[in-house]
Parts: sequence; C-alpha cells; structure tokens
Amino acid sequence: MSHHQQLMTALDALDRAFASEEPFPVGGCTYCYGEEGLAELSRPLHLIPDDMVSAVAGEVPSHWDDFPRLYRRLLPRIIRPLVAGQFHVSEELIATRLVEAGWSTWDAPLADAMRDVWAAWWQATLHTHPSPVSIRDTLGLITVVTDSLRPWLDIWTATRTPAADAHLADLMDDVLFEYEITDLSLGFHSEYHATAELVKWLLTDVRDRVTDSRLDDPDFIHHLQELMSAPADVSTDAVHKNVF
Repeated sequence: MSHHQQLMTALDALDRAFASEEPFPVGGCTYCYGEEGLAELSRPLHLIPDDMVSAVAGEVPSHWDDFPRLYRRLLPRIIRPLVAGQFHVSEELIATRLVEAGWSTWDAPLADAMRDVWAAWWQATLHTHPSPVSIRDTLGLITVVTDSLRPWLDIWTATRTPAADAHLADLMDDVLFEYEITDLSLGFHSEYHATAELVKWLLTDVRDRVTDSRLDDPDFIHHLQELMSAPADVSTDAVHKNVF
C-alpha cells in the first residue's frame, strides 16, 4: 500500500470514528452568525455548508456554547480537505484551534484516529514532492497539536528519498530567509518554540543532506550552535548584528 493510500485509509477510519458524534442544537454568538447559521451547524454533518465549516474551523472558541463538542462534530469535514490542501483556513490556526478544543483528551477512539492521521499525513508528505500542503505548514501543524517536534524530525531523518530531500531544501529556503530560524515559533499564537530542536537536527542529523550556501558561513554556524543550547539568550537582532 502506498503512503497516499495509507493516508486515505487513515482518513476513512477517522470518518468512521467520528460518526458517533451526533448532531446537537448549536448555541453561540447570534450577532456573528444569526439563528440561521446556528441552525445550519445543528444539521447532520454532510448537510452543513462548507462556509460554516470553515467559519467554525477558524473562529475563536468563545463564539460557541460548546466549542470542543462542535469542533469534534466538524473534524472530518476539516481534516480531509486540510491534508489535501483544499481548506481555506491556515494550518497554523487549525493547529491552535485543535489544541484549544483539547483533541488529545477526547475519547480514545477519536484521539487515536487523529494520531493515525498525523502519522500517515507526515509519511505521505515526505514521500511526495511537491505536496498539497507545504512542508513548513504540515510540520508546524503536527508539531503544535502533538506538542512535540523531535519525533517528526526523526522520521524525516530516516526517510532518505528524493522527495524528503526536496522538502528539506524547501524548509531551509523558508526558515533561513532573513534568518528566521534564529527565532522560530510554530502555531498561530507561537505556541511551540522550535529553534533549538530544529537547529540541532539541521547541524547534526541531516547536515550532509543540506547544500544551502548560508550554512557555509562560519559566523552564522557559530550563532546557530549557540542557539542549540541557549535559544532565549541569543536574540535575532544579535545574530543579525554579528552575522552582518
């Protein structure tokens, strides 16, 4: 079974797991959505309009009387288009909302189905280039929702394919632009500070797979090495001052 097929299997399993989430009378801010909008969200899942799904996916939790329950109900309608690159709400915002909804504390069949999707999505991404969602956005979402970066980097290290290396080059172009890597946070509210772990991984595990000329600058490498041990003590301004 291909990695894409494994992802489709995980998404199908997610649909089955969340089918137990029954419709319920949705309450919330009638100023923003009106009684008609709340009524639409109270329908069976397949009858809810796409624009209402997108609205809930990005809206602040305080707009809804029972935000976690509403997010659980809509989850299959959010995740499937999201991993296909067809959902028009930013991945960073979705990651933050999932954390706010407490997805990892949901009943085991639901949370486990989501964990399977994260794993399958990451493998499918590393084996496909270009991917529907950028490597930065995919890595950012799964890192924030699992509150863990290193396990995903370890999988990347073990995946020595042309697609994985092409994604690595893309990520380096992204995070080395204006030296963002010196102060890199993930999530809509910058929930996960990724600099130390990412720098350590870059300079050790995959250094032989990166050909970016910026990593040939000894001054910049020196400052990256400092960030590995004390990211809070070396500011972006300081790095720019010393590098330039």
